[in-house]
Amino acid sequence: MHTRLVSQLKTLKNKLRSSVQAVSSALTLLLLSSLLIAQPASAAEKTSFKVAWSIYVGWMPWDYANQSGILKKWADKYGIKIQLTQVNDYVESINQYTAGGFDACVMTNMDMLTIPAAGGVDSTALIMGDFSNGNDGIVLKGKGKKLADIKGQKVNLVELSVSHYLMARALETIGLSERDVKVVNTSDADIVSAFAAAGSTAVVTWKPQLSEVIKTPNTSLVFDSSKVPGEIMDLMVVNTATLKANPKLGKALVGAWYETMAVMFKGDNTTKTARTIMAKASGTDLAGFESQLATTHMYTTANDALSFVKSEGLIKNMDLVRKFSFAHGLLGEGAKTVDAVGIEFPNGKLLGNNKNVKMRFDTTYTQLAMDGKL
Repeated sequence: MHTRLVSQLKTLKNKLRSSVQAVSSALTLLLLSSLLIAQPASAAEKTSFKVAWSIYVGWMPWDYANQSGILKKWADKYGIKIQLTQVNDYVESINQYTAGGFDACVMTNMDMLTIPAAGGVDSTALIMGDFSNGNDGIVLKGKGKKLADIKGQKVNLVELSVSHYLMARALETIGLSERDVKVVNTSDADIVSAFAAAGSTAVVTWKPQLSEVIKTPNTSLVFDSSKVPGEIMDLMVVNTATLKANPKLGKALVGAWYETMAVMFKGDNTTKTARTIMAKASGTDLAGFESQLATTHMYTTANDALSFVKSEGLIKNMDLVRKFSFAHGLLGEGAKTVDAVGIEFPNGKLLGNNKNVKMRFDTTYTQLAMDGKL
C-alpha cells in the first residue's frame, strides 16, 4: 500500500479529467499515507455524509440534483444529510476520498482501480453513470490522415490518464505499440495550446478540449472512444465499509440519480431547463453541453445500468484496464503481478487476488431502483 503512494507521487498530476497543477504533492501524499494507516477496517452507522464531485458532462447531473432539491428529497426520505462538494481538481477529489475526507466520490473506473483500490481502500462502484462514447479522441494535423500516420510522431497527452490508455488501445488495433510513438506529457489545461504549436502534430484528449482541437483547420480525428465502447466508465464510488454500515446512503444516492436521469431525458421543457442549468454550471451553453452528451453513453435507467454491470463485457473491459495499469506501474511498485488487486463483479465473479479485493461492482441498490423498492 505504501509503495503505491510513492508511485502516486510521480503520477499525481497526470490523471484523467483534471485541471491538475503542480502542487505540494509530497506533503499531500505524506498526509494521505498517515490517514490510510489510521483508517479503520469497518465504519460505524451515521447520519451525515460527504460526497465529492468535479466538473465533467457525465457528472453534472449531481450538481443539478443538488441545486434542484432532488438530492435533499432523497436524503430526507432516509433521515440522513448528504453534503455535495465540488472539488476543482479532479485528482485531489479522489485523493481526499482515499484519505477518508469524503464518503463517496465520482471517478473513472481506471482511477478507481489505480488510486483508492491500489492504495488499499476497499471501494464500491455504486452507480454506473455512463461511458465515453466519443468524448475522448486522437487528432492528427493534416486533412485525410489515418491512425497509421501517427507512427513516429510525438503525441501530446496527459500521461498515465485514460488518454494514454486510449492511445495504447488504438495502436493495438493497427499492430503498433507505444514504442512506435513518443509521448509528450502535457497537462489538460495546456493541451489545446500545445497542439497549436508549430512542432506539435498529434494529440490525445477529451471534451471539451477535444472539441477545441477538432475546430483547428486541417486536422483529422483518427480514433475516438466510440471504438472501445464501455472501457472508459464514469462512476459514483462509495467507501465499501461506509456503504455496508449505512445502506441508507446507497439508497438515497441511487434514488436521486435515477430521478435526475428521468428529468434529464424526459424530452420536455423540464429537460431543457435542467440541461441548461447543467451547461451553465459546467462553463458552456446548452448547445455545447448537448454536444458533449451526444458522445456520452448515459445509463439513463436502472435496467440499462444493470445489463452492463452484469455483462461479461464489463469483466473483459476491466481486464484490459488492469493490464494497462499494471504495465505502467499504476498498481503500485509493490505489485508483482497484474492480479495484485482483486476486482469483484456481480454473481461472485472475480479478477485478481481474492484475498485483496478492493474494487467492487455492486448491483444491490440499482436492482432496488429497477424493482421500485427504494
